[in-house]
Amino acid sequence: MHTAEFIVSSARLGELYECSALLRRTRLRAEEIVDEARALLDEAERHGDAERVLTLTDELEEARQAYAKVLNAYVIISRRIDAERQEILQAQIEHDRLSGVA
Repeated sequence: MHTAEFIVSSARLGELYECSALLRRTRLRAEEIVDEARALLDEAERHGDAERVLTLTDELEEARQAYAKVLNAYVIISRRIDAERQEILQAQIEHDRLSGVA
């Protein structure tokens, strides 16, 4: 791997890590929202508030769908980070092999 390619790959990996950190925080918050929505629904069910149960059931489903999207994005970025790291490692191994580094 040429120096310029290594710099670009390293920068790209850094950006992926930043995205991962943001998605991790977003995922945790989305998880909290789902838990809060579930707790509100449970409370409405305990109080027998049928209208509120319907509304909160819809809101819980929306929260779950949003969480699933965030989780999917987090998994995708994590896989991309692994692939990028693997590419950098493979290029470094190839460079070392070609340059005779033991």
